[in-house]
Amino acid sequence: MARFFPERLSVEGTPVPTPDPANSTLRNQAMSYKSDIEIAREANKLPIQEIGAKLGMTQDDLLPYGHDKAKVSQKFINSVQGREDGKLVLVTAINPTPAGEGKTTTTVGLGDGLNRIGKNAMICIREASLGPNFGMKGGAAGGGMAQVVPMEEMNLHFTGDFHAITSAHALLSAMIDNHIYWGNELEIDIRRVVWRRVVDMNDRALRQITASLGGVSNGFPRETGFDITVASEVMAILCLSNDLKDLEKRLGDIIVAYRRDKTAVYCRDIKAEGAMTVLLKDAMQPNLVQTLENNPAFVHGGPFANIAHGCNSVIATKTAMKVADYVVTEAGFGADLGAEKFMNIKCRKAGIAPSAVVIVATVRAMKMNGGVAKADLGAENVKAVQNGCANLGRHIENVKSFGVPAVVAINHFVTDTEAEIDAVKAYVATHGVEAVLARHWELGSEGSAPLAEKVVELVEGGSANFSPIYPDEMALFEKIETIAKRIYRADEVLADAKIRNQLKEWEAAGYGHLPICMAKTQYSFSTDPDLRGAPVGHSVPVREVRLSAGAGFIVVVCGEIMTMPGLPRTPASETIRLNDDGQIEGLF
Repeated sequence: MARFFPERLSVEGTPVPTPDPANSTLRNQAMSYKSDIEIAREANKLPIQEIGAKLGMTQDDLLPYGHDKAKVSQKFINSVQGREDGKLVLVTAINPTPAGEGKTTTTVGLGDGLNRIGKNAMICIREASLGPNFGMKGGAAGGGMAQVVPMEEMNLHFTGDFHAITSAHALLSAMIDNHIYWGNELEIDIRRVVWRRVVDMNDRALRQITASLGGVSNGFPRETGFDITVASEVMAILCLSNDLKDLEKRLGDIIVAYRRDKTAVYCRDIKAEGAMTVLLKDAMQPNLVQTLENNPAFVHGGPFANIAHGCNSVIATKTAMKVADYVVTEAGFGADLGAEKFMNIKCRKAGIAPSAVVIVATVRAMKMNGGVAKADLGAENVKAVQNGCANLGRHIENVKSFGVPAVVAINHFVTDTEAEIDAVKAYVATHGVEAVLARHWELGSEGSAPLAEKVVELVEGGSANFSPIYPDEMALFEKIETIAKRIYRADEVLADAKIRNQLKEWEAAGYGHLPICMAKTQYSFSTDPDLRGAPVGHSVPVREVRLSAGAGFIVVVCGEIMTMPGLPRTPASETIRLNDDGQIEGLF
C-alpha cells in the first residue's frame, strides 16, 4: 500500500528540489515524494530477457508474458541443480499495525542494497491476492523507491497463477460431487466431504453454504463452504513442491472425504490429480520480474501467513539460491506467524536454512504498541516508543531461538526523530542485536546499503546454527503447545476432546510426523487481535483442525480467525477505477 504523507511533499514548507541527474541522492529524494504508483509508472524497466541474462538465462529459458515478466523454464531449473547454494536471508517483522511496517518494501530494498555493495543478489516474494487488494490491504509489490515492477500487473492477475490454482481446486470439487452423483462407487459419506471450495476474493457470504439444491438432477444436498484461494491446499502444495512430478504426487495425496467407517478417500481415488497438474503446469514455473533498479526478482506463490504457511514457493527460492550468492525472501505478517512457519514448515520440507534474519520495525509502530493513537503518531513520544518495544523484543527472542542471527531494520519515516530512533536502537542492543536505520523507501539502494552491509557481516560471520523448535516425532498436540508457549508465550492451549481425539487418529494413520500450521490473528501474539505488545498468561483456543495430507501439515484454526475473509465496511474496491488515460486509480 502506498505510504504517501503530506509531509513528504515538502520539508518545512520548502518546495521539492528539482532532480539533478548527477546527484543520485537528490534525484531519489525528489522521486520519493511521489506516490508509489507514480514511481512505478516512471520505472526504467529493462526487457525481461536482459534481466534473465543476469542470471545466466537465455531467451529459450524464458516464457515471456509481455516485455517485462516471464516464466522460467523447468529445463533451466534442472540445469542449475548441481551448483552450490547461495546464502538465504529471511525478512520478517513485528506484528502488523495500522501504522505500517513495510516488510516487502524492506525485502526489495535489501536486495537492491546487496547488489549496490557488490553482491550478486536477488529477491523472492509472494504474489498478491485479489481479495485484500479490493478489500483493505492494498498492493504487495513494495513501495517508494523499493518496488518490484510491473506493479499493476503483479497486483491484478499477473501471469494467471492464482486463477490456475482456483481452477485446479474447483476441478477437484466438481469431480467429487460428480463421483457421488454417478453412484458413489467409493462409498463416500457425504456428511464427511472435507474438501471445501475456493475463490480469490473476500466474500463472507460463502463461508458456509448448502450445495446441490434444486432436485435430483443437481446431486445430493450437503453443507460445505468456500475459503479464499490463498488458503487452498492446492496453493500450499504448489508452493512446497519441487517439480511437476512431486506436484502430481502431492495432489494425489489430498484427503477429500471419509467413508462411513472413517477411512480416507484421496484425490487419486477420484482420479483428478493428472488433470489438476495439467492446469497447474505453467503456474508451477517461477515468475521473473525486476526491481526499480533492474535487479532480478522471483514472484511466485501466495499463501497468507495468518491462515496458511505464508511463504513463496520452494521451487523459486531453491532456484534463486542456485543462481545468486544472496537470496532475500520474506514470510508473511509478524515473525510469530510467517517466520515461525518459514522455519518449521518450509525450511524443514525444502531442506534449506537461513543464514540471517532481518526483523522490520518502525518508530510509528512502536508508538502505536505503546498506546499512541494513529492520528497522533506524527508527534515525538520517546516514552511510547520505549513502552512499545516489548513487541519487537519478543520477536527478536523468538527468531534467535531458531539459532539464526538477527538484525533489526528500522524502516524510516520522515516524522521519526533522532531521539525516537535512538530509543529503538538502545532497546534492541539490550537483546544482543543491532538496529540499522533503513531509508530504502526514500533513497532506494543508497538508503539500504548500511543494512546490506550488516546482513553480509552476519552471514559471513557464520554463526547461524538453524534448527526447528520441535522434532518430527513429537506428538501433534505437543507441537501445538510448543508453538503456543514458546512463540506466543501462552499458558495453555484449549482444545476439546473431539479435537484431541482427531489428532490422535491422524497420528495412528501415520500423520504424526507432520508440522503444524497455525491459523491465528496476525495482530497479536494472542488470539485477541486487540491485545498488542507482548502479552503473557493468555490461552490459545483451538476451534478446528484440518489435515492437509498433500501439503504435508496440520492446519490448526485458533480463535475467531476465518479462512474466508470478509470485506471491510468501506472496501478499497469502491474507489478503484480507470481514469481518462486508461490507467488504474485507487488500487495503491
